[in-house]
Amino acid sequence: MLKIFAGFFSGIALVAIVGWNTAGGLMMTEHESPFGVEETAARIQANIQALSDHGWKLSGLRSPSVSVAAAGQNVPPVLLVEACSTKYSGPLLAEDATRILSILMPCTITVYKKDDGKTYVGTMNAGLMGKMFGSKVSSIMDKVAEDQKAFLSFDADKPAPPLIKTRPGGGKGAGGQELSGC
Repeated sequence: MLKIFAGFFSGIALVAIVGWNTAGGLMMTEHESPFGVEETAARIQANIQALSDHGWKLSGLRSPSVSVAAAGQNVPPVLLVEACSTKYSGPLLAEDATRILSILMPCTITVYKKDDGKTYVGTMNAGLMGKMFGSKVSSIMDKVAEDQKAFLSFDADKPAPPLIKTRPGGGKGAGGQELSGC
């Protein structure tokens, strides 16, 4: 009997350990890009703008690697493309129970170079994230996940669009004068 209980609890512990170690890999997705960092970010921005009928707008472009370099460290380039959809954010912000999800707004897509010299794109797994918050949030985040796929659809036959250097908050001037973002 003792062996049965020990085996049962060992199995539970093993599942917990495996779950803990793989959860982060499920919550974030990483894709290799065929383009450089700035061109990838520009193509993502253009794809976001193409989905304006889904309420998507660019709300910022950040470069944390520039800040790190200013502090004296040398790191490969990283760009954060920020976008928000009022169509999706509106219903979440309208209710007390889901307003805390504003921490996920704007939707941020990271574009970065690794030591292998290749460019990668990282996103939050919006579909999986939504499932943790009930059916209403899940249905909205499933739509966000569909749009994210479109954001990352690159047509190498099309010329690269220009990188839009929108400041966080929606403003184009110093410090992002506007307080929009969604």
